[in-house]
Formats: sequence, structure tokens, C-alpha cells
Amino acid sequence: MKQKNLDALFFDGLRDIYYAERKILKALNKMARGAESDDARMAFEAHRDETEGQVARLEQIFEMLDKRPRGKTCPAIDGIIEEGEEILEEFKDMPALDAGLIGAAQAVEHYEIARYGTLKRWAGVLGMKDAVKLLDETLKEEYATDEKLTKLADADANRHAVAAE
Repeated sequence: MKQKNLDALFFDGLRDIYYAERKILKALNKMARGAESDDARMAFEAHRDETEGQVARLEQIFEMLDKRPRGKTCPAIDGIIEEGEEILEEFKDMPALDAGLIGAAQAVEHYEIARYGTLKRWAGVLGMKDAVKLLDETLKEEYATDEKLTKLADADANRHAVAAE
């Protein structure tokens, strides 16, 4: 049996996040369409556009490795997205919908922050300086998006959900 090393682990993680990002793109479209407020809709659309750039960066890293971009099924992101879809269904036309969608989006962000942080560290250990830069750029975007979602929730969505009771 072939030994699996950090290179293999890095590649496996890269395939995992590539799958996740592509699933997230589809989910963000649904979330944008389902959002009640214009602010939430615009936030999901902006995140979708940013995610397209993140997918392109991942494809650059696959190219650096002389590998074809290919995802690997990620049960974690599938579950997180499924929870978001449940919120869309269960809270449709309800005052708490946007608060729920923002919370679901933050669960996605936290998963991505964990995954990109790990991949960045591994790329550093493996001496992949160009991959580190690309992963760091995405990681910074993920932190910024999480912060924007928190501000959006605090500014409007959470209060709207409570005020309707």
C-alpha cells in the first residue's frame, strides 16, 4: 500500500474545498433569490461573485500541481448547505428568514475559514509559496465576508426577526 504523505493530504483537501466552493455557488444563488431584504440579497450576490474568484484561484493551484481540477464529495458542506435549504423552506415569507439565511451563510464561512487556514499552513510546509499567496487571499476574503454577515445580521436581520414576534 502506498504511503500517504502531506502532499496527498493537501491534494485531498484541495479537492474537498473545490467541491465545496462549487456547491456553495449554487447555494448562494438560491439564498439570493430567497432573501427577503435587498441588503441580504445583495450580500449573497456579492459573495457569489467573490466565490467565483475563489474557484478560479483553486484552479490555479491545481494547475501548479499539474492536476486537473476535480472535486471530492464533501459530506460536511453538503450538510451545512442542506441546513440552509431547510431554512429557506421552513421560514419562507417569515420575518426570521434573512436572519436564518445569514446564520447558514456564516456556518459556510466558518467551514471555509477552517479549510483554507489548514491548506495554507500545509502549502507553507510543502514550500508552495505561490499556493500560500492564493490561499491567503481567499482566507482573508472569508474572514471579511464573515464580518460583513455579522454586521448585516446586527444591523437589520436579527432585529427584524425579533420585532415581528
